[in-house]
Amino acid sequence: MTDTAAKTYQQYIAGKWSDAEGARTFEDFDPFTGKVVARIPSASKADTQRAITAASEAFPAWAAMPPIAKQKLFLRAADVVERRIPDLVSILARETGCGRAFAMFQIQWSISLLRQVADWGYRPVGEVFRSDGPGKFAMAVRKPLGVVAGITPWNGAHNLAWRTALLPMAFGNTMVLKPSEEAPIAAGLILAEILHEAEFPAGVFNVITHGPGEAGPVADAMFESPAVRSINFTGSSATGRMLAERAGKTLKRIVLELGGYNPLIVLKDADIAQAVNTTAFGAFFHQGQICMNTRKVFVERAIADDYTQRLVEKTKGLKIGDPNIPTTVIGPLINDRALQMVKERVEEAVSKGARILTGGTHEGRVYHPTILADVPASSIVNTEETFGPVLIIEAVDSAEEALTKATATRYGLCAAILTGDQEKGMALAERFDAGMVHVNGPTMAGEPALPNGGVKDSGWGRSGYNAVEDFTEVRLTTLTRGAMTFPF
Repeated sequence: MTDTAAKTYQQYIAGKWSDAEGARTFEDFDPFTGKVVARIPSASKADTQRAITAASEAFPAWAAMPPIAKQKLFLRAADVVERRIPDLVSILARETGCGRAFAMFQIQWSISLLRQVADWGYRPVGEVFRSDGPGKFAMAVRKPLGVVAGITPWNGAHNLAWRTALLPMAFGNTMVLKPSEEAPIAAGLILAEILHEAEFPAGVFNVITHGPGEAGPVADAMFESPAVRSINFTGSSATGRMLAERAGKTLKRIVLELGGYNPLIVLKDADIAQAVNTTAFGAFFHQGQICMNTRKVFVERAIADDYTQRLVEKTKGLKIGDPNIPTTVIGPLINDRALQMVKERVEEAVSKGARILTGGTHEGRVYHPTILADVPASSIVNTEETFGPVLIIEAVDSAEEALTKATATRYGLCAAILTGDQEKGMALAERFDAGMVHVNGPTMAGEPALPNGGVKDSGWGRSGYNAVEDFTEVRLTTLTRGAMTFPF
């Protein structure tokens, strides 16, 4: 469906708005209505290089800018975001099918991150070491890398875009951001509007966009340019693996937050009512389209029937439909490909003997929240991340069995344990091979300053202040007092 009133956007390069080379554009669609939200520039390799050049030229002044000056800019940007909350909620709903609850989570999370990074310029950036050399003084200081290229997803469009951009920028790097073609406004162009209004220096932050299937030339420019020192990527494990291979060939740093198959263990001493609410939130928030969503529950058999019955009833009561309605919990999947994948994986599991306890149907792109039981081990949905509102439940005989099965996956993003015994929960958490483990909380958890990230096929690197390790390099400087002696 074409809307002649849809807004036409421009890219943001060197502090100015400009068309893509040849004025090429693509249409950005509302996943619920199918209408055109906007017309977006489709960048070329030359456009990308212009953005890289702008970031490279802006880097020396930005790296040297006093902390107090950067602090004012970040705080001003936070105020702009706060003022634009109604507009941002609408954009997230129209472009990504995001309900109000998740939109507000993303926006408030982003405001918190902006206000937290405003202080990071004042944190210690080096260490003094003792040296074995007589009269030698040794000092290691962290320095920004230079230009960082960010590649952002559509699912947590707004907060993940801010995280991708702000962590490198807070440590003195400049940024070229490439948002997903599924969310070029919420995950990119809207950030440029905000930082432009906050009066960030030209070239410090740049946004380029591309149409579906046209990422190749943009990625080529990022990997081929010696000015780009690091790639910051959030997305699928398959794409992350390909990017890591390219980064290795060009000796670029790369930070990866990738997919997750996130297990939840419910022990027999858990509060069942609380466990049901925690599970429903973790599994179905944003239609299960978050890398931290709960994918599978291992519940001790003593409470399995009661827990499952209550969870099914709660799931049946979740409101589905238009994400613009504030009470909607389950909105549309992002596109027809996503809907088809969810349908096929549920159908494949059922063909092999799985039972649908609720759901398994859809209205348009709105796939009803679905709970599966008796899912065969060979089913794809049992081993691969399925980006949709689909949850598997499996009863187990013990906490030990739950842990063994929960960790038998190539992913390692996050996990959760619900129990009335905190010590038991912490002991199990220590044995998880995952980047994040939450005891008596959902798998779907995260705060701006905390070190979020995964292990195994879920990536490497951490967000929060720990990102200083990924977006700075250590420079050792020594000073020798007095004359040195040499062997020849």
